[in-house]
Amino acid sequence: MLRAMTAPVTHVLVVEDEAAIAETVLYALRSEGYAASHCLLGGQALQQLQAGDIDLVVLDVGLPDLSGFEVCRRLRALPGPVAQVPVIFLTARNDELDRVLGLELGADDYMAKPFSPRELVARVRARLRRATPTPVAPSAEAGWQEHGAFAIDRDGRRIRFQGHALDLTRYEYALLEALLQRPGAILSRAQLMDRGWDSAADSADRTVDTHVKTLRAKLRAAGASGEPIRTHRGLGYALEV
Repeated sequence: MLRAMTAPVTHVLVVEDEAAIAETVLYALRSEGYAASHCLLGGQALQQLQAGDIDLVVLDVGLPDLSGFEVCRRLRALPGPVAQVPVIFLTARNDELDRVLGLELGADDYMAKPFSPRELVARVRARLRRATPTPVAPSAEAGWQEHGAFAIDRDGRRIRFQGHALDLTRYEYALLEALLQRPGAILSRAQLMDRGWDSAADSADRTVDTHVKTLRAKLRAAGASGEPIRTHRGLGYALEV
């Protein structure tokens, strides 16, 4: 007898030491069809993440053992695909410095308490959508992967926008490739320079801003009506695909 195929369930891990908040988040996520589990400690969260089967983390900062910032830092340093699991901070720490630090460490979003469960679920849905690679059409050329209006051939170091080949310099390509790796996520200037520059000798103050400016001009020339590369003041840049 053939068994019916079922779609994989998206699994969200909630790392929160306040029981009432954890229950609220778990209920909101499960009501929307997500599988949601809970742990109290940062160390437990890292163990579950390394075991696999976690698609997104909702992470508090003030945990009893490790801070959420340290959990995020260790997660991003892990080998393999697990390092790319989206992270949304949900915390009472809402100072600008805390938000900047969380995003600098690789978080995909930062939400302050008190919070709206519906808004949190909407943010979870948006981050999961951005983290899911756009499937390549069967007729697509070999080597090209599509991300919305963009297509990239990493082996050939080529990028297209709305079907138009972009004439990119070495650093323009490196910046755009880094942004395409995590569409929608805010990457700081330091993160972009780490991914695109060989050494500090190759860089200078505001150099990322300069290359973003030239990239925007080339995207407009290729037909962009808005600004696919969005500036998040004081934080960095994000690519909307």
